[in-house]
Amino acid sequence: MDTNAFFVLKLFVLGVCVNILMTSGLSAMEDKRQKNQKTDVIICNETALMLDMSICEDVFKRDMDLVDPKNWCNLTYYIKEYNTFSTCTEKNSERIGCFWPNPFVESFIISLHKHFFSNCTLDQVIWEDPPDNMLTILIVIPVLLTVVMIALVVWCSKRNDILV
Repeated sequence: MDTNAFFVLKLFVLGVCVNILMTSGLSAMEDKRQKNQKTDVIICNETALMLDMSICEDVFKRDMDLVDPKNWCNLTYYIKEYNTFSTCTEKNSERIGCFWPNPFVESFIISLHKHFFSNCTLDQVIWEDPPDNMLTILIVIPVLLTVVMIALVVWCSKRNDILV
């Protein structure tokens, strides 16, 4: 066997061995971390959650008082305040040990939406058909493309002398 080929083979075997050792070492470290890690079970304290949600609500209401009620339906006017409120509810839920969103927080957010954004529904959108010339174009183009693609496939399959 050529000396260069033998060197490459030894290098390959060495690489595989190092990979196996590294992988098993990482797995062992992972097992040690999992065994040393205590499972802390935190039970959701709904009373504390309710108090913190009311604080988030008070801050949001105070911030929304600065926004003109005519602009409550336009998110660009209060996006920062809403983000602060959302972050407040999320952080407080996680700090207390509750998942987010939970049913209590959802009902809280829904009640807040009903208070501030109940008049923001848009009028019913009336759907109309497109004009006839636009509809014709939208139908004819895919049909013609399909016919052209079929013709191209048939033409290419008959001219197999070019493909070989």
